[in-house]
Amino acid sequence: MGGHGGASRTAVLVCQGRAVAHGRIAVDRFDDPTAMMFLRADERGVVEWVRGGVPPRGWGARLEFEMVRACGEVMVPRTVAIDEALREAVGGADGDREVRRAEQLVVLGAGLDGRPWRMPELAGVAVFEVDHPASQRDKLDRLGDADRLGDAGPPGTAPRFAPVDFSRDDLDAALTSVGHRPTVPTVWIWEGVVPYLTRGQVAATTRVVAGRSTPGSRLIVHYHAPALSALLGRLAARVLTIVSRRPDPMAREPNRSAWTPAAMRRMLAAHGFTVRRDDDLLTLARRLAVPVRHRQSLRNGHVVVADLLVADFDTV
Repeated sequence: MGGHGGASRTAVLVCQGRAVAHGRIAVDRFDDPTAMMFLRADERGVVEWVRGGVPPRGWGARLEFEMVRACGEVMVPRTVAIDEALREAVGGADGDREVRRAEQLVVLGAGLDGRPWRMPELAGVAVFEVDHPASQRDKLDRLGDADRLGDAGPPGTAPRFAPVDFSRDDLDAALTSVGHRPTVPTVWIWEGVVPYLTRGQVAATTRVVAGRSTPGSRLIVHYHAPALSALLGRLAARVLTIVSRRPDPMAREPNRSAWTPAAMRRMLAAHGFTVRRDDDLLTLARRLAVPVRHRQSLRNGHVVVADLLVADFDTV
């Protein structure tokens, strides 16, 4: 999600979580060498604290430490599930089933995502990143900073950027303007955005996605299931940020929707998508043997993988 005149704090937190996990958690399945390069110097310090395993002193610093450590725990199963679903689609195979190879990738609400640079499977795939204009400007600045500072920088080809505020802008027109082709199978990744949109906005965006998808396309959605514990956790975190005089990373990005798996399945089916699998992050973490400290938080997060099998669907 984008900010209003600045980068999304949530996007930075997510990137810090990936940087914390890189080379430390589920190393045979999770890998993100781009994460640290997207972070600025003042954002890397807490990552080094967490990677070193030594909590800092002081309420404020300790709160930031715990938030980044918890985010790293969440990001591993979430990232692995999405990456594997993406590899299946661009590789033209889903298990033993042959499928039409996707030739395009659209990342909705890309934030500081590094997939276009870190995944060799995307060679030859046209990649488009959609995000709030402020967030995209910030990402481009970070890429430029890495180059000027002499860092190795992400080694791949940059995606095409489409600035969109999901709450009010025309996604269809934005994708047309950057060259996305509706007649070519597309993988759509919608990660870390749905919770911050209303149900109406989610349905409207899915309608555009379906309209720009041909059979063989895949939609991968990260969403939150309803849970009182999630609301209480956010309230507690807000109180702690006030007490510690630290900025609340969620202040400008309130949760606006939660979905049961059944409700998500119905919404996707209404737009022609057939759900292949829907897993909560706790289940995924256990499969990866990831250390689990925040069981309820992981249980609330879901990754659903859905395919468009036919072109004739109801666009209600």
